[in-house]
Amino acid sequence: MTILVLQIVILCLVAAAIVLWAFYFPYPSPLIRRWLAPRKRWPETQIRTWLKRGEFQRAFLRHFYSDPERIAPPGNAMLAPADGLVTSAQVQGGVRYLVIALSFWDMHVQRSPVSGRVLAVESHGDGFMDGEGREFAFLREKSCPVQKRLVIGTGAGQVAVRLITSLAARRIETWVQEGEEIKRGQRIGRILLGSTVVLELPAAVNLLVHTGDRVWAGETAVAEGATCP
Repeated sequence: MTILVLQIVILCLVAAAIVLWAFYFPYPSPLIRRWLAPRKRWPETQIRTWLKRGEFQRAFLRHFYSDPERIAPPGNAMLAPADGLVTSAQVQGGVRYLVIALSFWDMHVQRSPVSGRVLAVESHGDGFMDGEGREFAFLREKSCPVQKRLVIGTGAGQVAVRLITSLAARRIETWVQEGEEIKRGQRIGRILLGSTVVLELPAAVNLLVHTGDRVWAGETAVAEGATCP
């Protein structure tokens, strides 16, 4: 009798697993989701479907809004303002634009690359027209880009951080104000479901990263020669 009961229980569990698999197909079943890497746990096609509906799994949102502590490395090298992949470092008009592409699975809190004073917090673009800077390669593929540009003054000159999103997820938070003194590695804002952060720095700086490199906000040194103690 005990064996029969055990067999029934096992069959019920297998049936439940099959039902869950079929219900969530083609996406991962909740039974295995927690053991998968984020990219496999929440496939891009599923996230884009949530974007259209405006509804997201709570577990994904907890992951997306994660904000781990970061410790800036010693020295004065400029730090990455965002987690992501370096996709470009083009020079235009004497300015080098270091472009960092964020994925849906990256941490989306941005950090200051340097210590200094916030000189400006500028808004560009809206939902009805192309944002400022369409001539740049990193904006050509974006529909109605919306930006916040934070200008930071240091004893060695100015740098700027652009937080860029699009009409699909046009929400940007900035956590610093004009005139505020900020520290290297300090949190400065967050893009909610955005995709690009651009670091503007003098063309003559010595880059420490290359296209294709992965960087982490507040931890990865990306350039030398544009900061001071």
